[in-house]
Amino acid sequence: MDWLRSLTRQETTHSRLLAIAFLTVLTVIITFFLPPVADSQLAGGAAIAVVVLGLSWLTGWSGQISLGNSGFMAVGAYAAGIWARHHASTPLVFTLVLAIVIGGISGLIIAIPSTRLHGPYLAGMTLAFSAAVTPLAQNFTSVTGGEGGLFMNSLVTPKWFLHFFSGPNAAINANAQWSADLAVVVAGVMFFFMANLFHSRTGRAMRLVRDNDVAAELMGVNLARARTTAFVVSAAFAGLGGALYSLLQASVRPETFPIGLSITLLTLMVLGGIGTLSGAVIGGIIYAFSANLVAHVNSLTGVNPTSNVGANMQGMIFSVLLILTMLFAPRGIVSLKNPLRRLLRARPVTIAAKEVH
Repeated sequence: MDWLRSLTRQETTHSRLLAIAFLTVLTVIITFFLPPVADSQLAGGAAIAVVVLGLSWLTGWSGQISLGNSGFMAVGAYAAGIWARHHASTPLVFTLVLAIVIGGISGLIIAIPSTRLHGPYLAGMTLAFSAAVTPLAQNFTSVTGGEGGLFMNSLVTPKWFLHFFSGPNAAINANAQWSADLAVVVAGVMFFFMANLFHSRTGRAMRLVRDNDVAAELMGVNLARARTTAFVVSAAFAGLGGALYSLLQASVRPETFPIGLSITLLTLMVLGGIGTLSGAVIGGIIYAFSANLVAHVNSLTGVNPTSNVGANMQGMIFSVLLILTMLFAPRGIVSLKNPLRRLLRARPVTIAAKEVH
C-alpha cells in the first residue's frame, strides 16, 4: 500500500484519479463476495458518504455549520422522484444530474440571505429550512404524493448483469449487487471531484476564509461569494445523495428525511474526521452497518427493538461513539492512523542499546 499512499499525497489530478479508481474498483470487487443484505447496506452507506463529504467541505473547509442537509437531501430526492414519475425512460445519469442541479439551486437560495450569519445563527437558519421541507412535502399532495410519497423504479438491473448469477435467488442477488456497484461508482466519481476541489484555488480560498476571514478579504477573496459557493457545493452533494438514497429505497417519503437525519449526518462527519475524504468514507461505513450494531446491542442488553429505548438505540450508540471520539480522537477516527503508524514503526529498545546511551 506504500504506492497508494504516495499517489494520494501527490497533488496531481492523474494521481488522484488512479488512487480513487483503484479503491472504487476494489470495493466493487468486494461486493461480489457480500450477501445481498450487506450489498444493500453498503449502497445506502455510499449514498450517505456523498452527503457527509459535502457537509465536510462546508464545515471543514469553509468553517460554516449546517443543520439543513436532510432538507437538501429531500429536495434532491423529490426532484429525481417527480422527474422519474413523468419521464420513466430518462437515463439514470440525467436524473442524478438533475438532483445535483436542483440541490445546488436550493443551496443557493438558502446561502444568499445567510452569508452574513455565523455560528448558531447560521445553524438555526438551516435547521428551520430542514424543518420546513417535511410539512411542504406532506401538503403538496398533487406534486409530492403527500404522506405516501412517490414510487421510484429507475434502478433497473441490466440483462447482461443478470447472466453473472444463477440459482433461485439470482434476481435478488443481482439487484442488490447492481445497486451497490452503482452507488459505489457514483460515490467514487463525487469523491474524485471533491479531491480536486480540495486542492484547487477555490479550496485554498475556503481554508483562508475558515482560518481568518479578514486576511482572506485583504488578499482579494470575496467572502460572500466563497461562502455561497461552499453552500451550493454542499447542497448539490446532499441533493445527489438524497436522490441516490431514494432510488435505492425505490421510493421517496417525507419521513425519510427528518430533522434528526441532519444531526446524524453531522455526527458521522465528526466521527470520521472533519474536512477529509477518508472521514466521509468512515462515516458512510458506520451508517451502513449501524443497523447490525444496533441489533447486536439490543440482543446483548435484552432491549425490545419496538420499545422506546430500542427505537432510539441508534441515536444512543452514535452519542456514545461521539463522546469516545471527542475524548480519544478529537480530529475523528481518521486521525488514529498517525499514532497507529508510529506504534507499528516503533522498534523495541534492547538492553544493550540502553547501556550504550
